[in-house]
Amino acid sequence: MRRRGNNLDRRDHLAYVGSMKQVWHLAHRVQARVKEAQRRARFSRKIQHLQGPRSLDAAPGEVLAIVLVRNGSYYMDVFFDHYEKMGVRHFAFVDNGSSDDTLARLRDRPGVIVDQCDLPLAEYEDLLRQYPAQTYGTHRWCLYVDMDELFDFPGRDVLGIAGLIRILEAQGATALMAQMLEMFPKETLQDVAHLSFAEAVERFQYFDINHVRKLDYYDAETPFADLLKDNTVPDPALQIYFGGVRGKVFGENCCLTKHPLIFNGTDVTPAPHPHLSMGVRCADFTALLKHYKFAGNTVRRDVETLARGDLDHGEDAARVAVLSNTPQLSLFSLDARPWNRIELLVRAGFLVGSERFSAHLERARQ
Repeated sequence: MRRRGNNLDRRDHLAYVGSMKQVWHLAHRVQARVKEAQRRARFSRKIQHLQGPRSLDAAPGEVLAIVLVRNGSYYMDVFFDHYEKMGVRHFAFVDNGSSDDTLARLRDRPGVIVDQCDLPLAEYEDLLRQYPAQTYGTHRWCLYVDMDELFDFPGRDVLGIAGLIRILEAQGATALMAQMLEMFPKETLQDVAHLSFAEAVERFQYFDINHVRKLDYYDAETPFADLLKDNTVPDPALQIYFGGVRGKVFGENCCLTKHPLIFNGTDVTPAPHPHLSMGVRCADFTALLKHYKFAGNTVRRDVETLARGDLDHGEDAARVAVLSNTPQLSLFSLDARPWNRIELLVRAGFLVGSERFSAHLERARQ
C-alpha cells in the first residue's frame, strides 16, 4: 500500500508541475500581448505625417516605393533618377530622425509622401516598415528598397517596372525575391570615402560571389524560418543567401535575400522582418539589389549607428573592428569579378531565371 501511495504522490506532483507550467506559459503569453499592445500604441502616438497625400491615388499595377530613411541626402539624386527611370512614380518615406537635409530635399518633390517617427530602430523597425504599406499600399504593389540599394532585373530597360508587374501577375505571384550583390571598387575604402554617391556607383564596378552560403528556402537553420513557412516558392532553386564578401572580410552572417517587391493583398503581412514578407507566393525567378554599403564614409556611419544602439545584429560592430584596425582595407581580391550585365549573374547561378520569364521578355523585345 505504501508503494501505491508513493506512486499516487508522484503522479500528483507531476500533475501539479504540469499545471504550473501551463499557468506560467499562459501568463507569459498574456504579458507578451500586453507589451506588444503597448509598443504599437506608442508607435501610433509617435508617427507623424509630414507631407504628401494621406491616401494614394494610383492606377492598378502602379508601384509604391517604400523607403525607411535616416540621413539619406547623400544617396537622393541617384536614388530618384534610378527608380523614376524604371517607371516608379509613387514614394512613401518614413524618416527615422534625419539630422541632415533629407527632409528639406524631399519637400521639394511634389507628391512624395513623408512620415516621421524617431523611435529606436531596433525595437520598432517592423512597424516603421509596415506602416506605409498598411496606410498607403493596401491592395497595391509595394517595392521595399533602402537608399543604398538599386533594384534591377533582366530586361529592365525594355520592361520597366510596369512590364515586370505584368509578368508577376501573369504568374499569379505576389512577391519577387531578390539577392543583394555587394558592389565595391578596386581601391581601398578609405581612398574612395570622399566620392559622391553618383561617383561611387561609377567606380564600384566589382563584386565577389565566391563566399555566398545558400540554404533551402524552408531550411530550419535560417534565423527567420518561422516567418517563411507560409510562403510559397515554385522552384527549389529559390534559396536564402548569407555571407558573401562581407562574410569573407568582416565575418558577418548577413542575409543577402529579400522580398523587395510584394503585392500587399489580404493574406500578406508586409515586412515583419527587414528582408521578407509573410503569406506571399514568390515568382519563379529572382531579381537583383545592387548594394552600395561601402559608398561614402563607412566607418563614420557605423560608429554613429553603434553610438545610437539602433541595431542589435552586431554587423556594424564587426565592420568597425576590422576597418579601425585596417584603415587601408580593400574588398578587392582575385575573387572579384567586374560588373558586365545582369544576365551573367543568372549564368553564374547567383540569380534564378525561368523559361516563362524569358518568354515574356522575348515577346516584350519584339
